[in-house]
Amino acid sequence: MKNHFGFRNWWPADTNFEILVGAILTQQASWKSVERAIGKLKEMNSLDLDSIINMPKERLHSCIKETGYFRQKADNLKNICKSIKEDYKSLEILLALDDDDLRRILLSKKGIGNETCDSIMLYAANKEVFVIDAYTKRIMSRVFGIDENIEYGKLQMLIQANLPKNLVLYKDFHAQFVELGKNYCKKSIPLCNKCPLNKICGYNIKQPA
Repeated sequence: MKNHFGFRNWWPADTNFEILVGAILTQQASWKSVERAIGKLKEMNSLDLDSIINMPKERLHSCIKETGYFRQKADNLKNICKSIKEDYKSLEILLALDDDDLRRILLSKKGIGNETCDSIMLYAANKEVFVIDAYTKRIMSRVFGIDENIEYGKLQMLIQANLPKNLVLYKDFHAQFVELGKNYCKKSIPLCNKCPLNKICGYNIKQPA
């Protein structure tokens, strides 16, 4: 995948707070819509804890509306920002906690599940945890025959057990899965003939010639 796509240098963001916001907004949304929403917040110089906390809900709704579930996401984002401000003073202090404490705290926040939590831990806190998303499950299922409904933690443990524990590798490998899933290993009509993994993919090999 790396030979095909090149080093991805992903997650695209200028600050850790932008990563946090992006991870929350991208739930059930396209990344393009998230980029536009973040762009609107940047234009208003409002991509920071205090600005999100103090922004009128209607204004925040208008900025993030196209990411879907915008009322729920706005409430979750505001509550998470308030909690960070009140309990840790800054996002950087929260991100500096050890892995177990950071995971426990993030998962306790409404609107943050396993994938969002690990995206924040990997890309913002630079913790060595591999992010599992729908692309990862689909590709691992098709290439290696793993149950696509496998539990999040089981697939994460499987991948981490078979990869060197390396922060740069974890970030790039996850990004490679995203690129492959978006461009070739599509949900409905996979483009197997063009896929860089087609020679090792069990799903493709089983297809009639």
